[in-house]
Amino acid sequence: MNLLAIETSTEACSVALVHGDRVIARSEIAPRRHAELVLPMADSLLAEAGLGRHALDAIAVGRGPGAFTGVRLAISLAQGMALALDRPVVTVSSLAALALEAPESEGAILAVIDARMGEVYAAAYRRDAFGGLVALDEERVCPPEALRLPRAEGWHVVGSGWATYAGVLLERIAAPVLSERGDCYPQAEHIAELAVREFRAGHAQAPELALPVYLRDKVALTLRERMGNRE
Repeated sequence: MNLLAIETSTEACSVALVHGDRVIARSEIAPRRHAELVLPMADSLLAEAGLGRHALDAIAVGRGPGAFTGVRLAISLAQGMALALDRPVVTVSSLAALALEAPESEGAILAVIDARMGEVYAAAYRRDAFGGLVALDEERVCPPEALRLPRAEGWHVVGSGWATYAGVLLERIAAPVLSERGDCYPQAEHIAELAVREFRAGHAQAPELALPVYLRDKVALTLRERMGNRE
């Protein structure tokens, strides 16, 4: 199959193309430049594979959670391309894609993104026997000190939330930390990997049904809250 995947929910802007058994990808850490980069990345991948857009079977997209503007951009682009091509969309959790950055070994996975305003986006997973993921709890947004995790023998922790709140998160993880990477972000190649599974399972949907997941409605602290944080 041919599937194009877009992921712009964090500082990383990435696009991936599944072409048969091959996956090619472009990724750049480029805050505030996603709108400028994402379509040229997609066109570059299609040109490298020798494909036109009409050869695509589906569009996949990281649905969040993450930065509001980045999630909106990815969903809007995926919907627009899919509508123009009359193709379905496969939405994939950005946290699940991030979890695939963890080592392929025993242990639970905590995917945690710095959500700003003193909070994190977080979800826990384990790998299944086929290389996919099983969710151990629900995605949520909360202060890191309020994070509650399921029981596990050990944890692999991935994401910018670890880089920002490692000390606090260590207090919430009641098991050994088997590996940790605070320098990684959700990537389109992992969106593509999970989307292929979803597509083959019949979980693609019409473009207008592809919805973002923000987890919170509030995007900025009020003036009163900002002043309070300084005291």
